[in-house]
Amino acid sequence: MASSTRATRTSLGTLELLVATDSHGSISAAARALGIAQPTASAGLRALERRVGHELLERTTRGARLTGTGRATAAWAREVIEASDRFERSVASLRERPAERVRVAASLTVAEHLAPRWLARLALSEQPGREGRATPDVELVVRNSSEVAGLVLGGEVELGFVESATLRRGLRSRTIARDELVVVVGPGHRWARRSALRVDELLTGGLVVRETGSGTRETLERGLAALGERLPAHLPHLGSTAALKTAVQHGGAVAVLSTLAVADDVARGALVRLAVPGLALERRLRMVWKDGTALSAGARRIAAAASSTAG
Repeated sequence: MASSTRATRTSLGTLELLVATDSHGSISAAARALGIAQPTASAGLRALERRVGHELLERTTRGARLTGTGRATAAWAREVIEASDRFERSVASLRERPAERVRVAASLTVAEHLAPRWLARLALSEQPGREGRATPDVELVVRNSSEVAGLVLGGEVELGFVESATLRRGLRSRTIARDELVVVVGPGHRWARRSALRVDELLTGGLVVRETGSGTRETLERGLAALGERLPAHLPHLGSTAALKTAVQHGGAVAVLSTLAVADDVARGALVRLAVPGLALERRLRMVWKDGTALSAGARRIAAAASSTAG
């Protein structure tokens, strides 16, 4: 029944012709307003009369005017046209709607080495206006892992990306990648030709570390604790991976950094990687969100992009 109704549905153009005739007072004026020939307009109105089964126009030698039935039909047609206009305006507003803004926070390693991958994938996979949505406008806040967790729990960001092995209560998580920390020195360092170090050499050989709250530092501390060791007090600590690499390359220091952060430097000889037998420094990189909170549509799309690319 529904398909039969669609097959015989009166065209919008025919309804516009009837309304124009009512508004302009004649078929010829309606034809001029719509940019069609008068014979075409006359034929269209005759076809509409056959469709309705009633005379809609009273034709005389001086022209044509709508009958009572014609005026009533024109009123109904005008409602259909106005509804169609509202539909077109609504569709246009979807195309012009500003992108949904989503605020996320990430630890330094994720922000520098993984976030660009999934943000690029998101931009490429979602065309503006597709299913009435635009690619989310992402504000990425870069903090250490502890601070990221605090931002998520405080409701300041919807999603967080952390490197820490432990999670604070009230967070849910999903692993998006696996990572490993490695020991690196500069190519001019006295250890650069060695293949391995002992743990005690690492701890007393000019080690520089990230600040407390960093996921990288927490992973190192957990690895040392498993061997019954701990970081010496008052080690120099720096707030970024770039600062640690500079200290290693130009200051003769030793650092423990993510393979994501040093792979290119090791490949071109700017850093030298050293093994520390027995020291386990593997870790998971995780996406976190506040337990009991429903993510927005934009945040869900970011989460899906991160989950599908980061690993």
